[in-house]
Amino acid sequence: MELDWQSRIIEQQKSRPNDNRSAWQVDRSRIIHAAAFRRLQAKTQIMGIGLNDFHRTRLTHSLEVSQIGSGLLRHLEKQHPDFNHFPDQSLLETLCLAHDIGHPAFGHGGEIALNYMMRDHGGFEGNAQTLRIVSRLEPYSDGHGMNLTRRTLLGFIKYPAFINDLWHTIPKHNPSRAFIKADDWRPAKGLYNDDRTTFDWIVAPLSAADKTNLSKAQEVDQYRAKTLYKSLDAAIMELADDIAYAVHDLEDAIATEQITLKEWQNHAMPALQAVDCEWLITSNITARLFLESEAQRKDVIGELVNLFITQSSIIKNDIKFENPILNYTVVLPKSYQALLDALKSFIYQRLIRASHMQQIEFKGQKLIIELFEAFACDPLRLLPETTANLYRQTLQQGGNTHRVICDYLSGMTDEYAFKTHQRLFSSNN
Repeated sequence: MELDWQSRIIEQQKSRPNDNRSAWQVDRSRIIHAAAFRRLQAKTQIMGIGLNDFHRTRLTHSLEVSQIGSGLLRHLEKQHPDFNHFPDQSLLETLCLAHDIGHPAFGHGGEIALNYMMRDHGGFEGNAQTLRIVSRLEPYSDGHGMNLTRRTLLGFIKYPAFINDLWHTIPKHNPSRAFIKADDWRPAKGLYNDDRTTFDWIVAPLSAADKTNLSKAQEVDQYRAKTLYKSLDAAIMELADDIAYAVHDLEDAIATEQITLKEWQNHAMPALQAVDCEWLITSNITARLFLESEAQRKDVIGELVNLFITQSSIIKNDIKFENPILNYTVVLPKSYQALLDALKSFIYQRLIRASHMQQIEFKGQKLIIELFEAFACDPLRLLPETTANLYRQTLQQGGNTHRVICDYLSGMTDEYAFKTHQRLFSSNN
């Protein structure tokens, strides 16, 4: 069974004399050297690229997620010494390093724009695009992306069902409206139907019952459902991502004065006071974040990260899977999960949803829609040669040509998308 999870979808004969790397180390190398990974340095994490030279990009965020993920794994292995199904450290680092490579320019604004433009063609979602990049688009192999191992690919799948099944009510499109309402077009979190063959190969070693249970979902709202389960590897990666988002993005926001002491006192403290967490009683968190030295702020940020890592543990899922990679997940105690959720909510409400940030996001959203409309109106004329050839091939095969345009646009960095838009629409060029 273990060899099944180390297998690759195609066998490639590479001239690598005396290469003593494990399969997982090879996967990590392929991620680090991928163009999609390098582009993370020029994609928005929260604040727009160029607004401040201190803030985190998606690349620095991903490096921090990898560090936190490694810490989680070391802690869990020490806490559960008899559990033999943890991911290899290189495997987990691979997942953490590349977890965001599918996210487009301009953050959630770009994601919403692409999902809107793909509403009749399978939708768009950043995690689904990550799997597509590593398994299809990166030109390391002929049509199979980086040709990563099966278990690594499974670890990238946070939502193991298809958008076509999860996005059960697509909002009505009003062509008379000049702009779109973002909340109507937030993506269902799942996989593209275009990548069904890849998904089927990834889950081939699983029993029929495990495949069925893995794709179970529940309703989120009137439009979407969300899956309930994922592999242990994906769960560890997701927790590391949540910790980095809640703690390090908070640090960014304070250091760049995007969040003030007054906002913290008015909006974060009431939520934190409702959390039954012993650490909060003695941490003196407010003074150390806002009133004392930068070293003190760094120290309390480090304490928070360590706190979440050392409070984590693995438990069995609420339904039984036959495969141990699926049968377990990682959790925090309720009080510490409440603390993490309170910090995440504060960042979301007071930074991401702040009007000036939403205006920047709206601008990027509008830009991506206009780019998509331009390329879709005359693709063989406007797309670069390689993409145009792929579009022509997809058209001849009766495939999803909109997905080709979407893949091209989603791979753009913020700056490249802006310059492309200027080239197409600005009268000053």
